Amino acid sequence: MGPQSGTPVAANRRADSVALRWTQSAYGDLRRLYEFLEPVNPGAAVRSVRLNRVERIPAEPRLGERLPRFGPREVRRVLAAKYEIRYELRDSDVIVLRIFHAREDR
Repeated sequence: MGPQSGTPVAANRRADSVALRWTQSAYGDLRRLYEFLEPVNPGAAVRSVRLNRVERIPAEPRLGERLPRFGPREVRRVLAAKYEIRYELRDSDVIVLRIFHAREDR
């Protein structure tokens, strides 16, 4: 399975046993955001890859707004500063699907 399939590629285990996983697409989003921002605003570029809000999702996975258009999958989103983070809940895993800047066309 590849980046477009939504297969998680990395995980961080937390004490409460909820795994935070990232898809290749989400990693690609971080790279894209950094490369776009770095020439004009290096500080914002660094902040774009930190996104501390992502690390907090496993503690309260249902805090984000559910996105019904994804059907039976439990896909949610949280807004962190100027970013939208989309993630999916699967069993005891939180899978980061995509990260967008608020001004991006999607």
